[in-house]
Amino acid sequence: MPTRTPSTYRVITAALLVGLVPAWAQQPPAAAPASASAAAPAAAVSQQELDQLLAPIALYPDALVAQILMASTYPLEVVEAARWSKANPKVTGKALEDAMQKQTWDPAVKALTAVPQVLGHMNENLAWTQKLGDAFLADQKAVMKTVQTLRAKAQAAGNLKSTPEQTVKTEQQGGQTVYIIESPKTEVVYVPTYNPATVYGTWWYPYPPYSMYPPAYVYPPGLAFATGVVVGAAIWGNCNWGGNEININRTNYNNFNRTNIQNTNFQHNAASRKGVPYGNQAAAQKYNRGGDAKAAQSREQYRGREQASAATQGADRAGGRDAASPGAGGRDAASRSPSAGSMDSGSRSASSGSRSGSGSGGFSGAGSGASTQAASSRGSASRGGGGGGRGGGGRR
Repeated sequence: MPTRTPSTYRVITAALLVGLVPAWAQQPPAAAPASASAAAPAAAVSQQELDQLLAPIALYPDALVAQILMASTYPLEVVEAARWSKANPKVTGKALEDAMQKQTWDPAVKALTAVPQVLGHMNENLAWTQKLGDAFLADQKAVMKTVQTLRAKAQAAGNLKSTPEQTVKTEQQGGQTVYIIESPKTEVVYVPTYNPATVYGTWWYPYPPYSMYPPAYVYPPGLAFATGVVVGAAIWGNCNWGGNEININRTNYNNFNRTNIQNTNFQHNAASRKGVPYGNQAAAQKYNRGGDAKAAQSREQYRGREQASAATQGADRAGGRDAASPGAGGRDAASRSPSAGSMDSGSRSASSGSRSGSGSGGFSGAGSGASTQAASSRGSASRGGGGGGRGGGGRR
């Protein structure tokens, strides 16, 4: 049986992201309007798809929306972090901060380990996560405007209002009325549950929006909230609605990541894609200059192992084991849902591979001051210039 190395798992997972993501989409791709002019320049992402992608999170608190948008640009790291979070459910507070110093994920992904419910949804709906991240990278302004449009619809439908779990207010920013959603307690996050197909009123497209939950899930009316999650300084994202951009709360960022950055604008770090190509042309043109070699290397490595991997999986299945999940206790991968199928098992293997690289409690960078420093430097370098913490139109 061929030996599976950590890099094998990572490469297989990246290849699955490349090849299988479209098959998991919960809705068929949006059709182009029949009246669209062939000569008109095409938008990076259609408005229909933006509405569908953002409907599940547009009513989340501003800081959490910003954090999800940033983290979604690193889908493979989301998978790894979700697996780590599931394996370490009791690591919270100061212990979580300590643990994240040892990981090499982008700081945007590390932050969401404080809200494992959200991280789990992103992992379980990986097609949505990758498309959301690509849309955000392709046209950040269109994404931010779409969130505001959806909030206005929810407010008109009577489903966006202040509650003990959230404060909703309007402000004039950048010459427009914007809807702001914040937690009444700055160190606590309340994640709402709602039906994105009905909370905004009658859905206005033939295809429904994406959903965080399976089709049979029974939603409560309007918005419902679970117990708040104490996140401390872990959530440092901020929405600058007036500028239609994401920036960061510098104080929270520095406290959680133990850094001392001064710039506060989010800037995508292509290295953290780990070989996953960008899903639309606009994002690819912006960032593939730094990712082409890594993506090509990942694809070539995967091709070289395809036959060996297929043979190994066939032998595993013949023995009654889940081929992509060593030690799964004889579970049949086909018995799981599509979202927990081949990508689930492959990504779990990727996470296991990344952890097996060190002997320090499952952290890939543990025991290596150089790797930890490199991760911190990479996170700091991924922030471009901008206004002060939560400045430039944001709030602290």
